[in-house]
Amino acid sequence: MSAARRAPALSPSRAGDFRQCPHLYRLRVVDKIPEPPSAAATLGTLVHAVLEDLYDQPARERSEQAALAMLEPRWRLMLKRTPALGDLHASPADESAWLDDGRQRLRTYFTMENPQRLEPDAREEFVELQLPDGPLLRGFIDRVDVAPDGSIRIIDYKTGKTPLPQYGAKEKFQMKFYALLVERLRGRRPALLQLLFLKDGGTLVLRPTSGDLDLVEHEIRELWDEILGAAKAGVFRPQKSKLCGWCSFQSLCPAFGGTPPELDPDAVEVALGVRPQA
Repeated sequence: MSAARRAPALSPSRAGDFRQCPHLYRLRVVDKIPEPPSAAATLGTLVHAVLEDLYDQPARERSEQAALAMLEPRWRLMLKRTPALGDLHASPADESAWLDDGRQRLRTYFTMENPQRLEPDAREEFVELQLPDGPLLRGFIDRVDVAPDGSIRIIDYKTGKTPLPQYGAKEKFQMKFYALLVERLRGRRPALLQLLFLKDGGTLVLRPTSGDLDLVEHEIRELWDEILGAAKAGVFRPQKSKLCGWCSFQSLCPAFGGTPPELDPDAVEVALGVRPQA
């Protein structure tokens, strides 16, 4: 089955989209409007790729120098596969400064962990779980570590900075979402959820309880019901916030005087498994 024909599912990213703005969710999931790449997101992809490649090396060779040496060749490979990424930088100097930002993220990583002492059980692990009488859940986990006693740790790399204490709800939801999937798929609740913020070296640590995972399952089911309700009604309302300034869809958003494409009932049914009411 091709990616375009996969069963409707919910990931942490798309859940975050709907919570942020149902119209954003619609444009990404239903209409599948292409978005221009951003320098920040592409840097995150690049750094994640280097850290994944690093663990392909024998433990003794997982040095900071080795990781730094991987960065530019990996970027050239990304450019070869997607030449449009070259438009991210106005000049070679801009590209060089951007790559330096990536190198700094990698240097910060080595102040947080020693990869020579780690043997991940999984990296970039695709996980998928059908909730009974609920949505199909999907995602990719950056890294799963398993201790000799069987304890499970989920690691997620973030190339941004550590959120202030009053924020970070989106990141916590994501990690508990993954913990729920891992518990159901592996039969053991993760003991530790750890987010590594590579811009400033901050760490967010969660130790999920059974109550935490019951609550996140309840949140997921409620959110999915809201998504299906919007799909059946054929109405995905815009929700303005401070994040609108970073949105590439303002020209298609009624909140900014834009005109969205006409909602295609067939596209809604393919994306979410329901048909809007006539």
